[in-house]
Amino acid sequence: MKLRFAPSPTGLLHVGNARQAVANALHARRHKAGFLLRIDDTDVERSREEHVQGIQQDLAWLGLEWDELVRQSDRRARYDLAAERLRHSGRLYPCFESEEELRAKREMRLRQRRPPVYDRAMLRMTPEQRAQAEANGKVPYWRFRLSDGVIGWNDLVQGPTQVKLPSISDPVVIRADGTVLYTFASVVDDLELGITHVLRGEDHVTNTGVQLDILQALGGRPDRFTFAHLPLLLDEAGGKLSKRFDGLSLRALRHDGIEPTALVSYLARLGTSEDPQPLSFAEMATTYDVSRVSKSPARFDMRQLLALNRRTTHHMSFEQVRDRLPEGATEAFWNTVRGNVDMLSEMRHWWDVVGGSIIPPVQEEEAGFLLQALEALPPDLPEQPWDSQTWQAWTSSLRAATGRSGRALFHPLRLALTAEEKGPELRDLLPLMGHERVSGRLRMAAS
Repeated sequence: MKLRFAPSPTGLLHVGNARQAVANALHARRHKAGFLLRIDDTDVERSREEHVQGIQQDLAWLGLEWDELVRQSDRRARYDLAAERLRHSGRLYPCFESEEELRAKREMRLRQRRPPVYDRAMLRMTPEQRAQAEANGKVPYWRFRLSDGVIGWNDLVQGPTQVKLPSISDPVVIRADGTVLYTFASVVDDLELGITHVLRGEDHVTNTGVQLDILQALGGRPDRFTFAHLPLLLDEAGGKLSKRFDGLSLRALRHDGIEPTALVSYLARLGTSEDPQPLSFAEMATTYDVSRVSKSPARFDMRQLLALNRRTTHHMSFEQVRDRLPEGATEAFWNTVRGNVDMLSEMRHWWDVVGGSIIPPVQEEEAGFLLQALEALPPDLPEQPWDSQTWQAWTSSLRAATGRSGRALFHPLRLALTAEEKGPELRDLLPLMGHERVSGRLRMAAS
């Protein structure tokens, strides 16, 4: 068994791409199969080397490991040989129509209430007509002549699936400049590189029918391949998830503080009846089953991802995160704050709360109480430093002096000390802040 993930280096990896990468990698790990990373860089104009490097960095960040790395730009000679075989068998034929001519044909068929399928006019071209076209400076592009009939397979996600080939235009597989298109190059690669399982998006279902026909024309056996077409992702509102929304690129999510374990765990369970759990890649691989993915589109819910990220972060040790925390952050700070953040990027704010110079909002109506709190604040002495009991002693004396309790007692103090409505336990924050900072904020909030 061998699987592959085949991104095009024309932009940043998006959560939709990542879902397919995760599915292939988990399926390969569970079945002890090979996993190939194929860079589909035949689109010379749009492919960028920085995106090739970015793809590898993103996948490595997710914890996905590949056994082989192949670039389609290095395999052009193999595509030329395969194309020559298809020309010799009559399955590739040259075309000379311009885009304007093709558009006019499509519009004519639509006006006639007929499917806008290519009419194969170029198949009727005589050798003399072709020679004349080339003498006039025209360079052909090449179409693959599809078979008549239906191609079907048992899809691991979609179930029994069929594609009616007569309803599809013969695909252009080689441009006039000689570059090959994905539909053709992918088949050659899958055949020659030993791919057996193809897990990808459901937008490729028609492609699969076409590619199986090409595969047979090249002497391959369709029954050697297994397919799984994952439903496309929707946004939280139920619309199609835009690949141009940079906030859902892996680079942006990583920058914002999403943990790779949380993202992989979320994508692995997305569209199934199983609740996401913050598991390691190896743990997820032991039970991953692509057939559990529903046929229905799944919604990518950032709130669910953040909730899972919070659970993941809460269980991480100080050693796992210390190089990503603000400079000077201690283990005591991490243990105090980690249960109150969705992403590590929020640690910067809480470090400012603990050791910075935040300005709390003025509470004019609570000025008297805050000054009482300042007066009752215990000293922070070398021989008796503040600890987890200091908060209890301080608030108990305030309760006795003012008669306050519950929210009336605690909320003004939290707002004055952190400028936040909620957050980590003040019992644990107080020793981290220190006497000078706490007293200064009480004065500012009461001023």
